[in-house]
Order: sequence, then C-alpha cells, then structure tokens
Amino acid sequence: METAGPRTRAAARLGAHATREEQRKRRPVRRWQRRRIGEEQEEAVFREVVSFTRDPLPARYYDKDTTKPISFYLPSLEELLAWTPDAEDSFNVALEPLKCRQPPLSSQRPRTLLCHDMMGGYLDDKFIQGSAAQNPYCFYHWQCIDIFVYFSHHLVTIPPVGWTNAAHRHGVCVLGTFIAEWKEGGRLCEAFLAGDERSYQAVADQLVLIAQFFRFDGWLINIESSLSLAAVGNVPPFLRYLSTQLCRQVPGGLVLWYDSVVSSGQVKWQNELNEQNRIFFDSCDGFFTNYNWQKEHLDRMVAQAGERRADVYVGVDVFARGNVVGGQFDTHKSLELIRKHGFSAALFAPGWVYECLEKRDFFQNQDKFWGLLGRYLPPHSICSLPFVTSFCLGMGTRRVCYGQEEAVGPWYHPSAQEIQPLFAEQRPEGDGQGWVKTHCCLADAWNGGSSLLLRGVIPPEVGHVAVRLFSLHVPVPPKIFLSMVYKLEGPSDVGVALELTTGDAGSCHVGGISTLSAETSSRHSPRPLRVPPTKLARWVGHCGQQLSGGWVQRCYEVNLQGCVLQDLWVSFSRPPGSREQEAFVCRLGELQVVDANSLLRPLPRVQAVSVSRVRWQRDAPEEEEEQRPARLRLSCALHWSYPLSHVRCFRIHCCRATGSPAEGPPGPEKPALLGLAFVNQYRVVDLAVAAAGPGTDGRVEFLVEPVPREGFLVPKAEWGRAALLYSGPHT
Repeated sequence: METAGPRTRAAARLGAHATREEQRKRRPVRRWQRRRIGEEQEEAVFREVVSFTRDPLPARYYDKDTTKPISFYLPSLEELLAWTPDAEDSFNVALEPLKCRQPPLSSQRPRTLLCHDMMGGYLDDKFIQGSAAQNPYCFYHWQCIDIFVYFSHHLVTIPPVGWTNAAHRHGVCVLGTFIAEWKEGGRLCEAFLAGDERSYQAVADQLVLIAQFFRFDGWLINIESSLSLAAVGNVPPFLRYLSTQLCRQVPGGLVLWYDSVVSSGQVKWQNELNEQNRIFFDSCDGFFTNYNWQKEHLDRMVAQAGERRADVYVGVDVFARGNVVGGQFDTHKSLELIRKHGFSAALFAPGWVYECLEKRDFFQNQDKFWGLLGRYLPPHSICSLPFVTSFCLGMGTRRVCYGQEEAVGPWYHPSAQEIQPLFAEQRPEGDGQGWVKTHCCLADAWNGGSSLLLRGVIPPEVGHVAVRLFSLHVPVPPKIFLSMVYKLEGPSDVGVALELTTGDAGSCHVGGISTLSAETSSRHSPRPLRVPPTKLARWVGHCGQQLSGGWVQRCYEVNLQGCVLQDLWVSFSRPPGSREQEAFVCRLGELQVVDANSLLRPLPRVQAVSVSRVRWQRDAPEEEEEQRPARLRLSCALHWSYPLSHVRCFRIHCCRATGSPAEGPPGPEKPALLGLAFVNQYRVVDLAVAAAGPGTDGRVEFLVEPVPREGFLVPKAEWGRAALLYSGPHT
C-alpha cells in the first residue's frame, strides 16, 4: 500500500543554462511502500528510475576515488571554528563507549601512552567501512597501554573511528591532536591566543564539541611555534578552560601538553618538566616530555612533579632519533629508567616495527618489541559483561562467520577488532620445561579473520599447564554462562578447559579496589552446561558439539555469590595414563562470559531501513565479457533504527535479482555479505547489478543483520530489510 507521495532525488549539477523545469524532468522518481513478507517480517520497498546524472558527495567525508566514507581532519582554524555536526559526520561516531577498567585512569599508577604517528596518518585506517588493504599495520597489545593518541601534522587531528572503537573496547582512552607548527602555526596561534578570552574559548569549545560528538576522550596540545608574550600568556587559561569544559562534557576527558613552548613564548624543548614549562603542566591533566632526556632529567623531575608523577609522560622515540636512551628493540632500557622514577611513559611511533622492518615478519617483530617491555607495562582489567571475543584482529585473508567461510581475499577493518588477550609465555612455577605461548594467527578463524594460537608442552613432572589470557575485574552476577570454541591441531588427546580466578568482593570498598591477596583468591574449573534452559537456546545451540572445520564448543555455568571475576585462563592437561612429555597446538576461536539474565531479555528489531542517495554508473565490460547482459554499478546509503547499546556490529547483506511484474517476486537468493557497520548506516559502493530490461524491474534487497553483544546468531526472519526496485531511464 502506498504510504507517501512521490519522492525525488537531489538533482545532479546541470549546466548553467538548464531551467528548473528541465532539472525536474531529469530527476528520477522515487516512491516507497512497506509490505509484509511473512508473519513477522516487514520490508520497505523503494522505487527508482535509473539516471546517470551525478550527485556530488561532500569531499571531506567521502574518498574522491571510491566514494567510500572516510575519517577526516580539519586543516585550518577557519574550518575548526565553522564545524558543526552534520548528518555525514555520523559515519565517524564511535560505537564503543570507553569501557570501565581497573585501575581507573585517575589512579596514581604510572600509565603507558602510545602516540601513533605513521607516515602522515589517515592511511588505510581512514576507510570507515574497511578496505582490501594487504599487510596493513595492526596494533593488538591493548591491555598493556592506557592512552592512545592519534598523531598527524594537520591542525586538528580527529582520530579515525576504527581506532576509537578498538581502543574503547579494551578500556583505553583516545586523544586527538591539536598541533601548530612553523611560521604558519605561529600566525594561527596569534589569531586565537593574542586577543581576549572569547577567541581562545571559541577554539576550546569547538575542540570539546568535536570530542563529545565523535565520542573520543580528549586532546594532546602541541604548539611548536614561537608565541608573542600576549599569546603565551593566554595559553594557561586556554588549557584550564579546555580541561574544565572537556571534563564537563566528556567523562574522564584528558588534555595533555607537549614539551615545546616555554613560558617566554620561545620554542625550547626542555626534555623535562621544570620552571620554564611548569605553568602549562599546572593548567591541564598531564605533560608529555620531549625525547632527548637522560637520567639526570628524570632525577630533577621527581621534585618538580611532586604527587603528580603519574601525570608526567616521559617521551620515548621508538625510532631512536637524536640523543635518546634506548629506542627500537632497546626501548625497554628507557622504560626501566622511567618506571624507577615513578613516571608514566609516552611511546612515540611504535609502528617502527612495521615501517622499518620486513613486513612479512611484522607479527613476530611486534610481539618481540612488546614482549621486551612486558615487565614495565602492568595490564589493566576489563570490568563489564558481556565479555565476548573471537580474537579477530580486524583484518584477515578471508572472512569467516561461525566456522563458515564467506569470502576470500584481504580485508582490513579496525572497528572489527575484538578484545585481544595478554600475549605472553607462561611457564609453571619451579619447572623449566613446561610452557604455553600465545600468538595471533590469520591462518584459521572461527568468526572474523583470525584466531588465537596456543602452543605448549606439558612435561612429565606436571599434570597440566595453563595460560592467563585476560585480566578482568567484574563483580559476578548471580549466574553467568561461559563458552569456549577451540580445536586441537593434529592427533592429540590433551584436555582443554576454561578456568577462572575469583576474589572475595567483600574486600572491595566504594571509591577504590583493594589488592586481593593469595588467600582471598582461588581458581575454579566450572562444570559443563549440559541441559540449557530453552530460553537460552540461541546462545547454547552448539554447546558440546563438534562444529564445522573441526571446532568444538564447550559451555559452562557458574554460580558464585559475592565474588569478583578476576582472570580467565585456559588449561591443558595430559591424557589419562600418559607419562610422556605432551606437546600440543590449540586454536581458540571464541571466549564468552555472559550474565545469564541478559540472555532472557528480548532482542530489539532492526526498524525503518531506508535507501537514499542513490547513484548509478554504467559498468563497462571487459573485452572478454562483451557478450554478457548489460550491467550497472549501484551506490547508495542505507539507514535504519536500532539501539546501539545492544550490538557488537551490523552485518550488511544483499540479494540481487530481476524479473517481470507478471512473474511475481523473484525466488530466494542466498544473501551476499557486503560489509560491517558500527553505526545505524552503511554506504553501498559500486555494487554490480543487472540492468533492467524493457518492461521489467531490477531488484536489489538489502538486509541488516544485528550481531548481539552476547554473541549469537539472529535468525534471518528478524533482520531489517529494504528492497530497491529500479527501471530503465524514461525515453
């Protein structure tokens, strides 16, 4: 049934001589209706007349070559002051809020900041919906860092949303960069700092609005241009105002100052906190030192920092440029000195392992680099449920969905990176032969593009070995369910079990978490869940079964009162009767810890799926394809409604068909995966479809599959859907 009058697309830009009437005639007509296709399914149907007029997209938000949505920066003060939230900006808004963590960032434990500076920034990571990049840079040692700064040399660096989603999922806060350099930077700073407070407050208000809208956590302020006395005098009130307003609008927001300008207005890197730059430190949340420090600089800073030692981030250039301590694979030497003095560390450009070493050895080199720093990087704990991870790195050489291969070919999508474990080698106490090592692995996957590979040896002297994968701090609800998907490589009878460490919640107090002693902590081996309640059937549908690809799923039920879940371990035990050394190789495909009550709540439906901003192109065939039916390339925007707090992401599918109206609707086609979305919209780009023939309609159906945080498949009947019917141009 028709529920609305005719709708029209925005006309493409025509020649200056075209009249409004001529433009109107060239516009394709779009109508929409809603129809039922089953007891519970409803589909919005949109009608379109194919037109090859161009509908230009805003260059800031879309890649000029592919029209894919991209993350962006603001290159000028004028653009910063003019920016207001736009519908196009919503692609770049983070799905993941900053996860609760222990200890909180506000604690006085020395922190670790990673400043990501790679080849100017906005590389393959700028593509919000992912790309087909081969061998991209990937960071996954998140549990070892506390703050992530995305750095570039543009005035206002807004972190690409993929980094924000991945960091927040791990409890790591994300900062953008405000940088002014050279003479142009000095001119810019004079424009907003040398006047009255209204000028610098306007800039600060925009920086706060940007962080709030895009859902990242603050700013690194880096002014490397000489300032007049009037301008430098306004820097401290600018920092105080920015910090205050950010804290009001962004919970836990941070403003850090980089060691460059001193109180006289000159650019003089001090390589330490001292009387020449202390006024800036006192006006914000932290101080990031330059990199050419020595031990005596750290010695002097102890008195300068006082009780705020954790707010001093001692810079470490991993490239080891200049007169520095450590760097490259000797970076641990820097960390050792920094930690001895009680300071936080700021690791600048650890992508050195990717930029300067062999790409084929990237994972090995990255693990070596962070492994050497391990003793100086205390992990933080994740504090919320559900806890679900497939160990996907946000990249791969193929796409897999619950053991079923969906597509072959390289892909890279940082937002799709799931919670990563502690990458370490675990050895039993007092034994030199048993061990377990963890590695990320692209060779096989249960869900996504990678799995976690565990190799180890059980020596004759012990019955089992175990490795801690995750540090948690979660008050246990009355009942939780756990699930593990794994498979053993090769012939092996080694037993695989999930173990958890708990502590007594009675030792906790409001406002902080006390350290749990060995006497209040214990390991449990939960009992398998054999007969699940029927309401949980979707979640436990494959528990205890052999799955495709050799994977096995084990599910567990845990009832613990008044406890705090602290750690997740995987244990490997020797087969009964075995007395020999047992070597094993195991892949983990997924781990889940879920509050049982969350599985009883109804799942929302995807609603109001719409198709807009339709763009058509002729698909020029290759020489050997000249005899095939005419084809088109379709680009369009999909929007829908769904509460984002309920999902890990959305999987976007399509079905393509053509048919005559007399023949009725086309038969069912297996949906093809287009990609992943982490907001309530997705841009379809250059989708190949058959051209509609005379008297026929072409048809494309788009399906939006929600992926619940609890990690189970939603039946196809509950996906959102919209169909686009299109006919040839009117002659």
